[in-house]
Amino acid sequence: MTETSLAFQAPTRFGAYGGAFAPETLMAALFELERAWLEARADDGFRAELAGLLRDFAGRATPLFHARRLSDELGCEVWLKREDLLHTGAHKLNNTLGQALLAQRMGKHRILAETGAGQHGVATAAACALLGLECRVYMGAVDAARQAPNLQRMRLLGAEIALVEHGQATLKDAINEAMRDWVGEPDTTHYLLGSALGPHPFPSIVADFQRVIGEEAREQILAQAGGLPDVAAACVGGGSNAIGLFRGFVDDEEVELVGVEAGGEDVENDRHAARFASGEPGVLHGSLTYLLQDADGQVLPTHSVSAGLDYPAVGPEHAALRDAGRARYTYAKDSEALEGFQLLARLEGILPALESSHAVGWLSSEREALAKKRVLINLSGRGDKDLETVERVLGGEA
Repeated sequence: MTETSLAFQAPTRFGAYGGAFAPETLMAALFELERAWLEARADDGFRAELAGLLRDFAGRATPLFHARRLSDELGCEVWLKREDLLHTGAHKLNNTLGQALLAQRMGKHRILAETGAGQHGVATAAACALLGLECRVYMGAVDAARQAPNLQRMRLLGAEIALVEHGQATLKDAINEAMRDWVGEPDTTHYLLGSALGPHPFPSIVADFQRVIGEEAREQILAQAGGLPDVAAACVGGGSNAIGLFRGFVDDEEVELVGVEAGGEDVENDRHAARFASGEPGVLHGSLTYLLQDADGQVLPTHSVSAGLDYPAVGPEHAALRDAGRARYTYAKDSEALEGFQLLARLEGILPALESSHAVGWLSSEREALAKKRVLINLSGRGDKDLETVERVLGGEA
């Protein structure tokens, strides 16, 4: 498969990364999607409609919360951007509402989506129910088993669930099947990709719809704390919640941007999903970026206690930010994420998603280096969906 950039109007790459490595049968759909997105961005009516739905249906603006007890425990000033309070329980709805409106604009009545932790699937199902669109969600069987509450929510919202049994039966395999489906019906179907990855224009579109996180957070922390944070951090799977936060602070050179990947059991034994720790540039799902692969270019299996962070590649904008030295990427192991989950629950009365818990766990592990600094964390989702996993892993100790 070769990259095609003919007829795209916007830049297809972030530095060396990104591109549109897609089958010929999808190129017309990608051109159409980019054109619809660029026109919609310039359309006051579209922007007003999306802003209204984000306010009245989704519940924006989400609060910025000063976690005082956690701050006292860790010795730094911790602020949480509460995307867990958004309708459906995570940041994903920012993007699904935007893309669902784009699908309507293009006359596409059938929506496909992939989901790992289930939050993107729920958000897609909710957006489709709201707008009267047909919805089919692909989900790996392993993820469906550990995220059963979200599976039930998607069905109740009217989505058809397609379980994927092959491969690792997780997010990568769900994306494979969703893209195969899209190839079959590109004229009537829109693939509502959930993270800032895939072929152009998806990374740019998703980041555009998620930048509301960072824009709100910047305005809020200036008003509430009286200044910018020293550090803005978020967990990174595909990278949509992190890029949404980073977009608000990327021009503020004094703010360090930190992305926290899934360190799994141990990055030394390949039971992890830390792409920047041991990955190399490669192409997956239409984009050139950092990828966990073997010497022959075969995608390696991944592991994380979190269903939403075990994707073997990372969004191309993150790869470019890392190469440019503008953002730093590290990882938190499963044990550290579980510690972060318990800390936030015990000290602040908040059950975070295991994805977000990686950022909290990293903060705890770095408390000495971050002493007295102001740290903003994007709390990208709530942890109801993860209670069974937490209880099982901790043996009832939670």
